[in-house]
Amino acid sequence: MNVQTQHTASAPDLGAIREAHRRIAPLIHHTQVMTCASLDQLAGARLFFKCENLQKTGSFKIRGATNAIASLTPQEARCGVVTHSSGNHAAALSLAARTRGVTAWIVMPTNAPLTKKRAVERYGGKITECEPTLPAREAAARAIIERTGSVMLHPYNDARIIAGQGTAALELLEEVPDLDFILAPVSGGGLLSGTAIAASSLRPQIRVIGCEPKNADDAFRSLASGSIQPMEHPDTIADGLRASLCPLTFDILRERVDRIALVSEDEIVEAMRLVWERMKIIIEPSSAVAAAVAFERKIPMAGKNVGVILSGGNVDLDRLPFTKLT
Repeated sequence: MNVQTQHTASAPDLGAIREAHRRIAPLIHHTQVMTCASLDQLAGARLFFKCENLQKTGSFKIRGATNAIASLTPQEARCGVVTHSSGNHAAALSLAARTRGVTAWIVMPTNAPLTKKRAVERYGGKITECEPTLPAREAAARAIIERTGSVMLHPYNDARIIAGQGTAALELLEEVPDLDFILAPVSGGGLLSGTAIAASSLRPQIRVIGCEPKNADDAFRSLASGSIQPMEHPDTIADGLRASLCPLTFDILRERVDRIALVSEDEIVEAMRLVWERMKIIIEPSSAVAAAVAFERKIPMAGKNVGVILSGGNVDLDRLPFTKLT
């Protein structure tokens, strides 16, 4: 069994998430939990927002990336790392690698937001562009591995990444232990998997809700059908939620997630605008997906305590979507 297979073969447990938190805590922000009375009224529930939009690199992704980079052996670190990502994981891995003095090769689709490409470059990642398909991403990453001997750090098909992502929910539940629900966006499933493992282990009665765009609903269809249903051509403003589940995350979600709730593109944009206006913080469309589930009351949570993970705040300020609603 090779090194990569060992790391991706099984899901992390709460102990692995706690260990990841001890490992990464000095290197990341302990993000605040915010509330907003007017949004509570809109949702009909008490909302507790875990603000990963205020995290280093502007998203939760630095958690998993830092844990994975810190877990590399000296031999692995010497050869560098490679990943494929539309943006947030790419930026996070670039910064985490630079902090340890490791080279990071980043495969990005040609349609990735320019702001996210610039962030990768700013953090020292070496970008290779490819066509916006999963086969193209994987082929480009394999070519880099063959040329450099670098180690693949997948955005979500890696127990080290999932354990790191689970630390956001760990912190949230340590601060607000009596949550009835926890909402997190889902794409490849790394954040939702880590969230579900942490939350269900710490508070077995909690309901874990995955939040997904209707226009990129592979997780919803996969859990409904009992088998992975890849999303071939996702068409959503939530550019961070266009990946599909892998076997590792699918198995975790099937075991630990209560349901997947879907929101429309207009609901995503409206939720994004509401958070900007009412909370005075910047979130990206992928974050707004989880907020929209609460604001639109997609689940029966009246009067309950609801944690909402705001996954990131990386947006192109020259291409804001709000005017499309007027």
